[in-house]
Amino acid sequence: MSTKEDKPEEKPSSWKDAIYNSRTGEFLGRTATSWALILLFYLVFYAFLAGMFTLTMWVMLQTLDDNIPKYQDRVANPGLMIRPRSMDITFNRTDPAKYNQYVQHLETFLQQYNDTIQERNELCMVGEYYEQDEEKEKKVCQFKRSLLRQCSGLSDNSFGYADGKPCVLVKMNRIIGLKPRGDPYINCTAKRENPLQMQYFPSEGRFDKMYFPYYGKNLHPGYVQPVVAVKLLLSKEDYNTELAVECKVEGTDLRNNDERDKFMGRVTFRVKVVE
Repeated sequence: MSTKEDKPEEKPSSWKDAIYNSRTGEFLGRTATSWALILLFYLVFYAFLAGMFTLTMWVMLQTLDDNIPKYQDRVANPGLMIRPRSMDITFNRTDPAKYNQYVQHLETFLQQYNDTIQERNELCMVGEYYEQDEEKEKKVCQFKRSLLRQCSGLSDNSFGYADGKPCVLVKMNRIIGLKPRGDPYINCTAKRENPLQMQYFPSEGRFDKMYFPYYGKNLHPGYVQPVVAVKLLLSKEDYNTELAVECKVEGTDLRNNDERDKFMGRVTFRVKVVE
């Protein structure tokens, strides 16, 4: 009879035990209690992060105004844009199909300036800012299309393109609260030795102060910014030659010579009339 105590045979471990060990009840090396504690920790941890993020966003939103941007220091000076929306205006004046796209752009843009629509707006005091800080409902000053005269598209529905003397509309980008000092006006020059004759509408290409300040699209939904129409009085000698024209806003404190921003207070476009 053997004097040694019989020992139960130990089953050799296998790769399956690394996933689930039936003897210890461990799954992937951890017991159910261990897994529960880890899941509870991460649940509390991520809930805390989500709460902190939500609180931070809420505090930040309390400092914002739905109608006025909090920081406007980088857009203190407006850029200039033109209509038709093209920096290269090339057309054959004898072929309406070649300039019809420009005419349609101008016609579509000026729909909001139709006299019948603008007559619903206010007759404002010329030369004075129309400040409405205390008014809940901001009113809009009239800017009638007929003020653009030969470039209104009313007496000449081709806007001068059929005659080889095209009209270009110049406008300033909207900036909330902007009140330009002085007497701002548009001045355009052709980049060549001989000056190019031009006509401006309204008179002298001025932006009247009564169209400022602008209060934003929420408070000022019907607002239309003033525009200046520039009629290029090209002669036959100017045809078949590309002309570069630069327009600047002058007579005011608005900047127009920043080399880092070619559109701040100025805009350059090219015109070529083919006959």
